[in-house]
Order: sequence, then structure tokens, then C-alpha cells
Amino acid sequence: MHNFWGHLSTITIHKWRVMKLCFRCGLYKQGLKHDLSKYSPVEFIPGVRYFQGNRSPINREKELHGYSMGWLHHKGRNPHHWEYWLDNGDEAQHGVKPVRMPVNYVVEMFCDRIAASRTYMKEKYHDASAYEYFMNGYDRVMMHPETKDLLQSLLEYHRDHGLDETIAYIRKDILKNK
Repeated sequence: MHNFWGHLSTITIHKWRVMKLCFRCGLYKQGLKHDLSKYSPVEFIPGVRYFQGNRSPINREKELHGYSMGWLHHKGRNPHHWEYWLDNGDEAQHGVKPVRMPVNYVVEMFCDRIAASRTYMKEKYHDASAYEYFMNGYDRVMMHPETKDLLQSLLEYHRDHGLDETIAYIRKDILKNK
């Protein structure tokens, strides 16, 4: 029961934090819909089974099995994840290619990363946390270059100016034409 309540609490706190950040950015519908798939059985049950409290249970499931069915389900239904935007190349371009994400989903991804850092790091969180996490995995991320540049610039802005100024910047300069 500890894992059940721990996982339910963690995903709900995370969802609430992302929703509030999305609302502040003016992304009301995305804030409401963010991560609803985490409550579906294919994502929720492994989340409970592999719950640890200090990191995503997806990471533990991948360590044990080499993949996560919950993650495969989640990334395919939530366009704020860069993995959602991977496509097969055409005849001249073999393999997988990243597609540029719409700006509103990049902003939701920014909100998601800030909220996840706060949720998992708890009192160790600081304004550079999400940026540091992103840069730690920078070379392993297959994002479209424009998407990657925008996310990195938002995380750097947040690191250097704090949350309130970053939200104002997003509303005024990033989402101004939305």
C-alpha cells in the first residue's frame, strides 16, 4: 500500500505543479490534460510496482527489463515529450528523425521539467536543477535542433532569472503569437 499511495501522491503533485505552471503561461487546456495517461492501468500499475519516491519508476522498470511498457504508452500519447515527435525518415533519410515540436508543447515540456525537478529533488531543488538535468543527458536526446535550442534557452533563462521572470518572458516573447 505504501507504493500505491506514494506513486499516486507523486504523480498527482507533479500533475498539479505542471498544471499551475501551464496556467501561468496561458496554456489552460494543456495544463488540464497534462499526463492524464499516468492514471491509466498500463502506466499506473508499473508506476506502483517500481515506485521509489526519488525518481521515476520508469527508470527502475527499464533497469530490470530493458524497457518500460508504461513509458512506451506515455510518450506516444503526450506531445510534450520530445520522443512523441520522432518519425521514420523518408527514402533518402533512413532511420528515425526528430520533428520540430510546436512551441506550445515545448513550453509544456519546460513546465514538466521544472515540476519534475521540484517533485523528485524536493528540498535539494534550485533554479538550475532542470537545466543541469537536461545538460546531463544532452548528447543522448534526439530532438529537432530548433526544439532543443528553444528548450535549452528556456531552461537557461530560468536558471539565470528565476521562475517569475521566465514565465513573463514565455508569455510576452515565446507565446505572443499563439
